[in-house]
Amino acid sequence: MRILRAAHLGMCFGVRDAIALALEHADAGPLTILGDLVHNPTVLGALHAKGIAVVQDVADVKTPTLMVTAHGTSERTLARTRALGLTVVEATCPLVHVAHRAVTSLALRGYHVVIVGQRDHVEVRGLTGDLDRDGFNVVLEDDDVLALEEHPRIGVAAQTTQPVGKVRHLVALIRRRFPQSDVCVIDTVCKPTKERQSAAIEMARQADVVVVVGGRSSNNTRELAQTCARYCARVHHVQTDADVRPEWFGAAEIVGLTAGTSTPDAVIDRVETRIRQVEAQIEVIG
Repeated sequence: MRILRAAHLGMCFGVRDAIALALEHADAGPLTILGDLVHNPTVLGALHAKGIAVVQDVADVKTPTLMVTAHGTSERTLARTRALGLTVVEATCPLVHVAHRAVTSLALRGYHVVIVGQRDHVEVRGLTGDLDRDGFNVVLEDDDVLALEEHPRIGVAAQTTQPVGKVRHLVALIRRRFPQSDVCVIDTVCKPTKERQSAAIEMARQADVVVVVGGRSSNNTRELAQTCARYCARVHHVQTDADVRPEWFGAAEIVGLTAGTSTPDAVIDRVETRIRQVEAQIEVIG
């Protein structure tokens, strides 16, 4: 049994930088993070061990310093934070800032904004938080597009971790549904997501079994698993090595391995080690 790692997998620079920044500020004094810094239980456990608090609302902050997560937030939320006299530490990924600027540009140019993404995801809430309530829609499936009302100008952007194929499909559907509308699309899917998606496809095409490592609540990890499932019939999403099951690997010659952008290298390595242990067990039984 051979383990084939995807060419691109695991933590992106935005997540690494956010974690490093959080640990640096936690060493300097009490720190609160607005929401989960990243969607990975191993990372969140390490931050909790450092005494870092997590709240979902600015009003609940008890420390003088508040960190904004890698997923970003709206200017309205930042204004509320500063009005309370809190020191704000920005851990927002630079590529999320690019998406914010794209959305702002579309709105200022008179486009009705359509975001391809998960409606309740923290990044999407940040992207739409400065828009008028009737000035945007969030779509994720075909039915969401079919429910849209017509607007003369429609500007489309995406949550940075959405699969490019899904974004293109929904954009094409919007254009077919509203042929008279001026549809402007700004590509805001980030490069690390694109790299991991394309590498996962290349890997999954060769694998008999694929293991995808990442938090259950991580959108980009779930998307990786769904992408792999289109090219490999046996795909398993695990959070840690403890989730790996020997029965997954029967008659498998190639096991593919990939991981979401918030998954630490050490967690990926432990999963690979566990798969190798399973391989040894299978060989002994055989």
